[in-house]
Amino acid sequence: MLRRSLNLTQHSKKLYIIHSFIIRKEWEKNKAQKFCWKDGPTAYIIGKEDRQKGTAIRMKTKKVLHGFLTAAAAVSLILILLLSAFEIAAYSDFGFYQKEYEKYEIQETLPMEMDDIMDVTEKMMSYLRGDREELSVMTTIDGERQDFFNEQDRFHMGEVRDLFLGGFALRRYAAVILAAAVVLLLVLKADLKRILPKAYEITVGVFLALVAALGIAIAVNFDRCFVIFHELFFDNDLWMFDPATDYMIRMLPEGFFFDMTLRIGGFFVAFLIFFELICIGLRIWMKKKEN
Repeated sequence: MLRRSLNLTQHSKKLYIIHSFIIRKEWEKNKAQKFCWKDGPTAYIIGKEDRQKGTAIRMKTKKVLHGFLTAAAAVSLILILLLSAFEIAAYSDFGFYQKEYEKYEIQETLPMEMDDIMDVTEKMMSYLRGDREELSVMTTIDGERQDFFNEQDRFHMGEVRDLFLGGFALRRYAAVILAAAVVLLLVLKADLKRILPKAYEITVGVFLALVAALGIAIAVNFDRCFVIFHELFFDNDLWMFDPATDYMIRMLPEGFFFDMTLRIGGFFVAFLIFFELICIGLRIWMKKKEN
């Protein structure tokens, strides 16, 4: 009886060992192919195939994030360059204004000395930049001492001042976005030397296409473009002046704005070319480094 009991015990042990071996093999198979158990059958970790899917999703998300940040950086840089081109064109050289006044023979219709016209110009531009509180300049016109600007001038130029200050604020915001985008790309360990030049060149291509279209429209009919601009940015008709009664429109004829537009465009294109040369230099340097 005792011997029979011992035989049953040994048989049970053999069955247990075989059963454990089968379970172990099945566990290893599941671990390699799909998933493995951890801390019991109700808790599991993602297996090989699911891990690969997760990695692909993370890589795609990272790529999209890189694309968004580089696009934001590139657009911000272009806006900074455009608004800086405008500021430089308008404020870097007041000799440009005097040459324009001489070109369009302003003194033929505006009975003032050139020094007085330039004084009015500088104070007007200072006001538009936010450096003067009021647009009021006492000067001598046709031998009489009077304010160069009337109430319509002040109202319209106040709206123009808002556009100027809004543009300068937009440039500051663009600088913050550019800096933040670059910092985030560094944190994400992006290859800035590769992706930023590419994003810049794509953005420049889009902007140049827009500039080309605008340039063609201006060349074909500047008058119409001038009117459309004012209708877009001003909700009134106080930008329309009568040369018979208004001194400011005599000082700033339509031809002046055409020349200023070309001047701004020239600075802007020069900036774009400068940064494009930097991109080309980076590509050459990277190729030499790879070789």
